[in-house]
Amino acid sequence: MELKKLLVGLEGIKAKGNVDIDIKEIENDSRMVKDGYMFIAINGFSTDGHQFVENAIKNGANCVMLQEGCDIKSLNIPENVTILLVNDTREALAICASNLYGNPSAKLKLIGVTGTKGKTTTTFMIKEILEKAGKKVGLIGTIATYINGKRIKDNDRTTPESLELQRIFKQMVEEGVEIAVMEVSSQSLKLHRVDKCEFDIVLFTNFSEDHISEKEHPNMEDYFNSKLKLFEMCKTGIVNADDLYAAKIPKLFPESNIVTYGIDNFANLLAKDITVTNSYVDFRVKLTDRNERVKTGIPGRFSVYNSLAAICVAQKFGVASDIIKQSLEEVRVPGRSELVDNKLELPIMIDYAHSPESLQSILQTAKIYTRGRVICVFGCGGDRDPWKRPIMGEISGKIADYTIITSDNPRSEDPQKIAEQIEVGVKKIKGKYEVIIDRTKAIEKAIKMANKRDIVILAGKGHEPYQEINGEKNPFDERIIVRDIIKKIMEK
Repeated sequence: MELKKLLVGLEGIKAKGNVDIDIKEIENDSRMVKDGYMFIAINGFSTDGHQFVENAIKNGANCVMLQEGCDIKSLNIPENVTILLVNDTREALAICASNLYGNPSAKLKLIGVTGTKGKTTTTFMIKEILEKAGKKVGLIGTIATYINGKRIKDNDRTTPESLELQRIFKQMVEEGVEIAVMEVSSQSLKLHRVDKCEFDIVLFTNFSEDHISEKEHPNMEDYFNSKLKLFEMCKTGIVNADDLYAAKIPKLFPESNIVTYGIDNFANLLAKDITVTNSYVDFRVKLTDRNERVKTGIPGRFSVYNSLAAICVAQKFGVASDIIKQSLEEVRVPGRSELVDNKLELPIMIDYAHSPESLQSILQTAKIYTRGRVICVFGCGGDRDPWKRPIMGEISGKIADYTIITSDNPRSEDPQKIAEQIEVGVKKIKGKYEVIIDRTKAIEKAIKMANKRDIVILAGKGHEPYQEINGEKNPFDERIIVRDIIKKIMEK
């Protein structure tokens, strides 16, 4: 593509060198650069892409895009390489990527789902409903990317970088996808990953304290305002009327067409007569012109909210009520209130709960329907939100009958020290607990002490098939670990 066409929509560009050149591809990873590529240097949290300009040029870059304020002279860029200076290379990357791939999101019906909790489950519910309605659907989210029912790749972040995202959209268009549903994180909105995405429907599930750190959001206001950017990008929205923050959105965007859903407050779509068991939840809701009972195989009150959100989207696409009901009953989401089938027939649930609110929600839900004990195995991730560790300890100590504090993804931190911070909260309310740092041994202890009346909740890892320790992701799939432990127990 001609460089000038690649830059359409970018303002305040300063250029040095020949701008009448063709660009074969763009990259923000110097190792991936080849002849005729443009390299865009991103100043990240851990590394500055400007350090790799020389390497990108060696690999064949004929154009480099840099951020205003960088020290160009120190980069030793040859005269035959075109230099572009922009105010924000993250924003520029998104615009250039969209231009390069032909603005693919405009060729899809794009649904964006944001919120602190419920994004993954809600997107899976939407995907299930639309696919059963005969639509060709793509999904991008925390767990994986799917195209027309096929799992294309596992993901290591909720929302991909803009370049990868636009490539995925292009692939979806090429494979005939009609509707794409994606999780949109606050970070992706703040860091311009979803710039140039043309959303048709945006959805806000809920909002609570999470992702407050030096590398994410400095405070709750910044976190909320980042999420609100999604509603600046689309005038058709769906929000949770029961959430204190989400309920503000219709007034903040009076010109938008916003539909509400809820349980306790007035809403366009309201759930009533809710029943929660240890394997499902059902409720009454108005589908088309009459009230019907809807059942979903994901237990918990939160599943009602996620189901209502998915129903709102389905109704926007005119999906029949019988398809909605069938889809919600059959949908399963990896690592979200996921019951692990096992030969001992013990209730063992894997859940991604990794914040105080999500841990409290899953434990309270389990407490309601469990006749025996709630045994909670959890840890906290390293290099993330240290403030929440004693809070989560207190929550588990208060609600669970027994807590086993263990390791999660310690990353660069000492897992023992993370456990000690969690322990402060459990001790505060004198909860019954022990510390077993080795997560496999912690799971084994929980399984050995449980009976069929109890429930074991493995919180924090969810869908993740790894454990991250000192920058290395080691294989750790809790489903496999649970089955291996039970097999070992049965062989004795």
